[in-house]
Amino acid sequence: MRKSRKQEHIENYLMSSYKGSTLFENVYVEHNALSNKNLEDIDTSMELFGKKISFPFMINAITGGTDFANEINENLAKIALEENIPMAVGSQKIALDDKDADKSFKLVRNVNKDGLIFANLSAMASLEECKEAIAMIDADAIQLHLNLAQEFVMAEGDKNFKNLSANIKELAASLDKPIIVKEVGTGISGKVGQELYDLGIRNIDVAGTGGTNFIEIENLRNSDKDYSDFFCWGVPTALALLEIKDLEKDDLFVISSGGVKKPSDILKSLVLGADMCAGSGELINYLLRGGYESALAYVKGLKENLRIYMALLNVDNLKDLKKVEYKIFGKLKNLYY
Repeated sequence: MRKSRKQEHIENYLMSSYKGSTLFENVYVEHNALSNKNLEDIDTSMELFGKKISFPFMINAITGGTDFANEINENLAKIALEENIPMAVGSQKIALDDKDADKSFKLVRNVNKDGLIFANLSAMASLEECKEAIAMIDADAIQLHLNLAQEFVMAEGDKNFKNLSANIKELAASLDKPIIVKEVGTGISGKVGQELYDLGIRNIDVAGTGGTNFIEIENLRNSDKDYSDFFCWGVPTALALLEIKDLEKDDLFVISSGGVKKPSDILKSLVLGADMCAGSGELINYLLRGGYESALAYVKGLKENLRIYMALLNVDNLKDLKKVEYKIFGKLKNLYY
């Protein structure tokens, strides 16, 4: 069942049509016509978990555990290797339950032996499961995903999350690898960010609305139910970043995902307070519709155009980019203030 569901998720993503909003369109960053920068000097590199990466973007959790996922994950791992960016595998629960399903996960590490690779499980996973998932791919960190909305509308989904916070707290205290708590498209608010911080979490992926909509994807799998009223549910990515930034936690690493598709989305994410960005859906579009070279060109374009944006703002490194002033307006301003 899990193998079938994994393939259906990819197929239904390609058929999904609902378009939410990140509210990045309500963020204004002003052009600097007197920039004194040489484009070749712009440095987009950064350090993460002790390793240097080429620019602040990672390939977020997508899939794994099936023959269909083997080629996808192999190509994504090659892109991560060539561009020196991190990659997270999809949920490894399928490989914990079925040892024959671990190939598409292990090959990510085999392709990218020294790169940043992140394991992935539900935030309800046990300590033993997390350790096994990390060991499976020699992971540098583990993503714990929060997908309550998806599970509640999934026919075979989990419905009981009574011990969610307690489990996260135990994992944060017990694992010797960094933990990234991430949503899957309905966002993490400032209030929840504070609660996660109090539980011991220091890495948060907000994964707000505006990108892959797993509620619609699950709805497409279940013709007997109508969950379309929930398609617009969640915290827009730009709003989540503003609220998390207001927590003023210097030791909190924030990842922006959820509709981060364009270089301007990366730019605005970093200006709003993110430390790094992540994407998966748009990359899958390029990979499945255009092939490996198309997907690779897409990632290269993200980095190249981010450098141009930085030069147009008269900054030459990510530290200075985070100091750039911005203005918000419209719906984002109404929700934030």
